[in-house]
Amino acid sequence: MSVMKSFKGKLADGEQEEISLSTNNGLTGYEITKFQVMPTDANIDVESVVKIYSVQETTVTDQIDFSESTLLAASIIRAGSGVAQPLTVTTIFDNIKFNQDIFVTLKNSSYTAEINYYIEMKQSDLSLDEQTVATLKNIRNSN
Repeated sequence: MSVMKSFKGKLADGEQEEISLSTNNGLTGYEITKFQVMPTDANIDVESVVKIYSVQETTVTDQIDFSESTLLAASIIRAGSGVAQPLTVTTIFDNIKFNQDIFVTLKNSSYTAEINYYIEMKQSDLSLDEQTVATLKNIRNSN
């Protein structure tokens, strides 16, 4: 049986937030189904990158590298206070199952605006094989 879970928050430039998902037995898995970002103020200029990782990042950057095995999702948001630059958002996320905490980061390119994020995940029970794979992936990526 699967259940939908949602998480929302607000990040400042260079900030990283942990979303606690891990359980004692690791038999609960999650898969991102929706990832959205939005400025906190419609009257400011924004150029930001919001990313979701399976491990805590040592440095928060605005660089996106899809070859990073720990990158679960990335979103770029651009908006101007005038009509000349309408809001544009590009979001991509991986459809893998994980069973550990995740980390949401924000890095602004040239502005210091805060950004809201909203994440929906499908929660489901994992078999012992799926739990072992997800846990081993997390351990490998943590080292």
